[in-house]
Amino acid sequence: MRGARLSAGVAAVALGTLAVLPAPVAQAAPAKGKCENPLESTGYQKSALPKQLWGQERMNFTEAWELSRGKGVKIAIVDSGVDVNHPQLRGRVAAYDVTGTGLTDCVGHGTHLAGIIGAKDLRRQGIPLVGVAPEAQLISVKAATGGQVSDPGWFPKAIRKATDLGAKVINLSVQSTDYAALRAAVEYAQSRNVLIVAAAGNIREDRSNSQRPAYPASYPGVLAVGALNQDGSLTTFSNRNSTVAVTAPGQQIVSTWPGGAYYVKDGTSQAAPFAAGAAALVRAYHPRWTYQQVKQQIERTADGATTQGTGSGVINIQRAVTTVNVGRQAPATTVPQKVALMRPPKEDRVGRILAFSIAGVTLAAAAGVGVGALVIPAARRRAAR
Repeated sequence: MRGARLSAGVAAVALGTLAVLPAPVAQAAPAKGKCENPLESTGYQKSALPKQLWGQERMNFTEAWELSRGKGVKIAIVDSGVDVNHPQLRGRVAAYDVTGTGLTDCVGHGTHLAGIIGAKDLRRQGIPLVGVAPEAQLISVKAATGGQVSDPGWFPKAIRKATDLGAKVINLSVQSTDYAALRAAVEYAQSRNVLIVAAAGNIREDRSNSQRPAYPASYPGVLAVGALNQDGSLTTFSNRNSTVAVTAPGQQIVSTWPGGAYYVKDGTSQAAPFAAGAAALVRAYHPRWTYQQVKQQIERTADGATTQGTGSGVINIQRAVTTVNVGRQAPATTVPQKVALMRPPKEDRVGRILAFSIAGVTLAAAAGVGVGALVIPAARRRAAR
């Protein structure tokens, strides 16, 4: 599954895995709206969905929903397109195409990512899948066809298109070598306060020591995401040589699939959209923050690195939304902060009790001083008389 190809050329994307592929042989593009190759699978129906999805449970993003669900933030998915008629995506995706082949997702890759980011909450209907930022506005910009025809300019063009459409977060589950047009497009987006979230890239397990850094993940200012196993360890395919910022689930991830179906996939491709959704929650709650501040917030509030390739550690979405940093480079905002009504973590109870105790003692002491300030001068006046 991780080895299936999605696009070729200087920039390349693969299903679940990302690989740099040789330049394609020039040939006619497929008819608009038609796919060169069939999907690798038709997926499965909602009745076959497991009751629990480990990636969602590990991210625990619903704990942050009292404060933010991503409303008002546009997230662009620059990929193979999105099935905008999927029941959990219908009415939520604005679709565009820079390939000239139509809006159809001929690969399923983009549809899978879209579900992780923003699938509608249909848990009352027995569907366990829900996106990290279900109220964010999704933009699909198709930049890959899944066939042999490709253009290294598609991804840069798509990044610029997404930026001009008002995206504040762009998910790029792609892997490439460094080339001028891609680098310039990323810089263009960043100059307009857009956070680029990119997959760290996948590697063949027998070539882990020779793998080169992936781009755009390794560009400055990009939030690069590595992939975790269900046991919390870094997957063997997650690129340790990219400039990884944080990690997220990337193994056996269930999400939406073309035709109203669902599918399971592995890859750093699947880890990146968890981070993109987290970025949308942070940006919605702190709308005045720059993309650099959002990136720093997600990194600083991560659960901690464990080994090379894990960056600052596993994304902690609730902490990223709610934590107020006081460091030198702390984000500054004049937006009024809402009070969280969620139950505090157990480990914070002692700190809270201690804080209240100290506050009580301080108030008592202050009251004592105030009383003393009134009583003592009065006593002295009586003595003088």
